Amino acid sequence: MPDPTPDSQPDETQNLTPFDQLGLDDRVLDALRDVGYETPSPIQAATIPTLLEGRDIVGLAQTGTGKTAAFALPVLSRLDLKQKSPQALVLAPTRELALQVCEAFERYAAHMPGVKVLPVYGGQGYGVQLSALRRGVHIVVGTPGRIMDHLEKGTLDLTELRFLVLDEADEMLNMGFAEDVETILADTPEDKQVALFSATMPAQIRRISKKYLKDPDEITVKNKTATATNITQRYLTVSYPQKVDALTRILEVENFEGMIVFVRTKNETETLAEKLRARGFSAAAINGDVPQQVRERTIGQLKDAKLDILVATDVAARGLDVERISHVVNYDIPTDPESYVHRIGRTGRAGRSGDAISFVTPRERHLLRSIEKNNRTSLTQMQLPTVDDVNTTRLARFDDGISEALGETERVAFFRDVVSHYVREHNVPEVDVAAALAVVLQGETPLLLEPEPERPARRERPDRDEHRERGPRQAGGHPDGVPMATYRIAVGKRHKVEPRQIVGALANEGGLHRKDFGKISIRPDFSLVELPAELPRGAEQRLADTRISGKLIELRRDTGGPKGARKPYKKKHRD
Repeated sequence: MPDPTPDSQPDETQNLTPFDQLGLDDRVLDALRDVGYETPSPIQAATIPTLLEGRDIVGLAQTGTGKTAAFALPVLSRLDLKQKSPQALVLAPTRELALQVCEAFERYAAHMPGVKVLPVYGGQGYGVQLSALRRGVHIVVGTPGRIMDHLEKGTLDLTELRFLVLDEADEMLNMGFAEDVETILADTPEDKQVALFSATMPAQIRRISKKYLKDPDEITVKNKTATATNITQRYLTVSYPQKVDALTRILEVENFEGMIVFVRTKNETETLAEKLRARGFSAAAINGDVPQQVRERTIGQLKDAKLDILVATDVAARGLDVERISHVVNYDIPTDPESYVHRIGRTGRAGRSGDAISFVTPRERHLLRSIEKNNRTSLTQMQLPTVDDVNTTRLARFDDGISEALGETERVAFFRDVVSHYVREHNVPEVDVAAALAVVLQGETPLLLEPEPERPARRERPDRDEHRERGPRQAGGHPDGVPMATYRIAVGKRHKVEPRQIVGALANEGGLHRKDFGKISIRPDFSLVELPAELPRGAEQRLADTRISGKLIELRRDTGGPKGARKPYKKKHRD
């Protein structure tokens, strides 16, 4: 295959060169055969030969085009397993992406015993990372903030680094990591090979490319994210407290085989799965913390119809392919259009039809508009199933159960004699006996829902976020009703800090989400940030070593008193 030329745009319709003709290591090819990969994607076909030659590249490609394999396969093919200090560093904007990339490296290195891959990100204890680094690793995948911490502590040696990958570079800059990224680039060997991947090419990315990359090939893959036409896409406007009840009603009235319900956090997978089980549904959770053996067993149960509902995060559902999945529910709507495409792509497999339903709170309407605009699609609004809808479905299911039982002629004949005996002995109409048996079968749970009480009409409040597409929320409380408090961090205007840097650092290192941020006020020497009054467990410990613009943030509760009177915020522990 000829070398890609600068600004080349691979044609997605052309016959692409097979993997075994790209020059990859035989052990890597064996791993690709194991996972069933035969033909590279356009970004892979264009970048792998160039990277194998040792040249720098700038790859413009959206998430989901196969760019992880595009850099992981040539890196693994050129590793020197005798060298114990890190040879490859991959920078990723979030811990979730870092974990995904690590999993991909491990999958592609299945036939290369001894390859050590280490994820390095905020929220994970330093001890695990330090012991792994002391034993020796070949590939480090991490977030810029935590990589910078290790470099400053002298615990990460990059003096023999050969490969550096910037994955989703534009997102890293949007999250405020530009200074960290440039510092890392400048502190690594000049003769390293650099691969930069980005969905867009803003001026800052262009400047970094010119400054730190050596005559890079620029390879562009056209965005092909339009959603599949065989998937029916709907959305339901619902408030956050209504979500569980809304999902329950949808599960009652929708005719589904298997379903994936997507949520944003690992904790929510367990919480929601437990609530669904309590309502009588067969549900289980998978997330990034679930061991691989448990994950495989759970997916096997879904395939074998021993499980109907999987509650999952984006990371956990990556690569999941189960034909039985007829429905995908975005319990938490994704924050970017690409994630939406990958989520709903879990249904409608092998030419079958599928259904995708997204829950949208009033504050998330801008996310819905972004999905529709970027994916060139239109979602149909649906109404919450009414009590009558649920009761009609329950009665139909009850009828179907009777019809199915009548087909078991031998058993029906036996019980017909039993019922006839009771009717003769007690002089009770057969229909009353049938009704009594239904009562026994139903137990204490009512067959039908009670009619909903009429509620007084209430004027709909305007959506305060309607005009705002991005950025942290303004004052006014957490959308989930979580109590908020004001925190002080020790970086301000003189440190040239911006709101997006604060959001990026605190979210990535502290395990927070955009909805957790209220008003941000940047003062000359410090900044005030509205955050949940009760931070996630362990967040303050993880944030203790967090830096913005190279300075420790020294997170503490703001008391409004003089600076000297303030003490670092410590969460009270309850017995």
